[in-house]
Amino acid sequence: MKNRKNHVIYFATSNLNKIEEVKKILKDYPVKIKHIDKKKPEIQANDVEEIALRSAAWIAQEVERPIFVEDDGLFIKALNGFPGPYAAYIFETIGKRGILKLLDEQMNRKAIFKSVIAFCAPKKDPICFIGVVSGQISMEERGAYGFGYDPIFEPENGPGKTFGEMTMCEKIRYSHRGKSVKKFVSWYLESTTE
Repeated sequence: MKNRKNHVIYFATSNLNKIEEVKKILKDYPVKIKHIDKKKPEIQANDVEEIALRSAAWIAQEVERPIFVEDDGLFIKALNGFPGPYAAYIFETIGKRGILKLLDEQMNRKAIFKSVIAFCAPKKDPICFIGVVSGQISMEERGAYGFGYDPIFEPENGPGKTFGEMTMCEKIRYSHRGKSVKKFVSWYLESTTE
């Protein structure tokens, strides 16, 4: 494998929290993240992978360089997988409190958080890497760390805390995004050539 200490990977997102988290995940890898703030078209699909793949392909063509995107979904069993790939929109409209309200008096609070990294170079087919973590929705918001649904999601094999109660370093050990990003960068370092 070539020495990639100065190698840059372009991350297309408008979510600054994701940039900081991905940088932290990759701190021990010989890569650097460069942010591309490119607005992508709103893709309507029921599948997180399809959304990520289509977004990556579109942005790679627009910026004419290899990029990766990250999309995620929160799938709550008692709500038949809702909000799923619409997690960002639902967060903007009813937020964490709205999700907790929908689960009032619901004992089954099992949920899955899924992260999909899609990588694409111009005129190539995109490829994706998936990270999944099982857990449950807490009874109330707990913790001031993280972002999005972190204060209401408690990973199954974690220390009994929500992501919102964990420092970023703790969260990365258990998170869906930590898993997908590590899969992607491992593949990238093994597979790409300059």
